[in-house]
Amino acid sequence: MSKLLKQFQVVGENEEHRQYLRQLRREYWLIKFSQLTLLLLLLGLWEVASSLHWINPLLFSSPKKIFLLFLEMISTGEIYRHAIITILETIVGFLLGTILGTLVAILIWFSPFLSKVLDPYIVVLNGLPKVALGPLFIVAFGGGYIAIITMAIAISIIVTIIVVYSSFQEVDENYLKLARSFGATKRQSFSKIVWPASLSSIIATLKVNVGLAWVGVIVGEFLVSKAGLGYLMIYGFQVFNLTLVMLSLLLIGLFATIMYQGVSYIERRILRR
Repeated sequence: MSKLLKQFQVVGENEEHRQYLRQLRREYWLIKFSQLTLLLLLLGLWEVASSLHWINPLLFSSPKKIFLLFLEMISTGEIYRHAIITILETIVGFLLGTILGTLVAILIWFSPFLSKVLDPYIVVLNGLPKVALGPLFIVAFGGGYIAIITMAIAISIIVTIIVVYSSFQEVDENYLKLARSFGATKRQSFSKIVWPASLSSIIATLKVNVGLAWVGVIVGEFLVSKAGLGYLMIYGFQVFNLTLVMLSLLLIGLFATIMYQGVSYIERRILRR
């Protein structure tokens, strides 16, 4: 009798679990449908407003014009060259800024003396407008890809240092005391306690750095580049082709979103483990 009751209980729990999963799937697809519907409504409103001259079609263009220009640039292959250059610059700047910033944060965590020495400089660099360093990078590295990537690194590295080091500092001191009482070295305390506890904050920094890397690359391309999506925007402004500007802006938003979703996917995989 008890075995039969347990079987009924397990069946009931499985059914409740399946209903819960179905509810989650319905909610997921409802959110995606609502997001797509909102996007289509905004594009439709933009097209209607441009067609009826509620907004200036010369300044704000229209989805139809942007799509036709996109097809034209695809047919010539021009859009591929500019997009690939900007994406590669952003990925390199993003990775280097994140890695270097994390390594510096680890270094100053291991050395409290170094942390106290560098603290005022990090504060000053964080408050300094990084865009103002653009001309200096151009003079130092020339008007090529290195100056653009350096701009992306400069914008993201300080934020990475501050956020990652702060997450190291927020780890419960009692855990570290307990580890030291068992004879753990500082390196073991870091690898077994501090790093795992800070992993979520580090991944959150990656999400922030996605946007910062794109800002750095686009600003760099504004200043020195002869190719890339930032260059297309500047060129569009110069020849007063605002459709080209809007197309470049939409592509930047699309690629930045894809990159952000990629980081979110990595976050889910890592935290699940």
